[in-house]
Amino acid sequence: MIRLSQAAASAALAFGLLSSAAQALDLKEMTPAERAAFGEEVRAYLLENPEVILEAVNLLEQRQAADEAARDEALVAANIAEIENDGYSWVGGNPEGDITLVEFMDYRCGYCRKAAPEVAELLAEDGNIRWVVKEFPILGEASVLSSRFAVATKQIAGDDAYKSVHEALMTMTGEPGEVALRRLADGLGLDADAILARMDSEEVTQELRQTRALAQQLSISGTPTFVLGGELLRGYLPKDQMEIVVKEVRKNRS
Repeated sequence: MIRLSQAAASAALAFGLLSSAAQALDLKEMTPAERAAFGEEVRAYLLENPEVILEAVNLLEQRQAADEAARDEALVAANIAEIENDGYSWVGGNPEGDITLVEFMDYRCGYCRKAAPEVAELLAEDGNIRWVVKEFPILGEASVLSSRFAVATKQIAGDDAYKSVHEALMTMTGEPGEVALRRLADGLGLDADAILARMDSEEVTQELRQTRALAQQLSISGTPTFVLGGELLRGYLPKDQMEIVVKEVRKNRS
């Protein structure tokens, strides 16, 4: 009878090699009794050594993470021009910086709001990072209204006005209805009527449409999502971890 040791059988199963092992053993040629014995040996070993399953799961997760990172890197490389220089997204930080940090954000996203002061600190302390903001409203009508107002402000009043509105919207506590948005514009000395009239224009819609299409191309479904040094950083990233990535990017380019 063809036999496989308990250790070899469990290792084959745990690390995804059972199918190849089965082919090598030609399990189809086994009798039902032999196959049952084979399965019992595998089961017995795993029950006695459950840590093998955890090792296998960890290895699988590592491989999946590596595969996802490689896929993301390829997606970024294929779309880098539109990601960093689309011609319409607001650019802050140091426009002549040696590296570019791109952020897909939503004003109603709690983690975007948490990241905002940390990103601001990173930009101020570093002084050599170009920051591109991608308006990506995905959390409902309030998100869309906020982004439309911000984009309309940029188109009507320019980059400095956009920066002020962006910061205000990121900390707004109430709903972004017409009254609240008008009050915000008036408080910043902006032409509220012109901005509100622009919000539903095709020009504003087109910017948001293009950014959404890019996000879909990059398989981005959540905010915040950052692009830095050819790498997609999905989700909130504390300032100290962002600094590590910035350092690595510069090191790799030197």
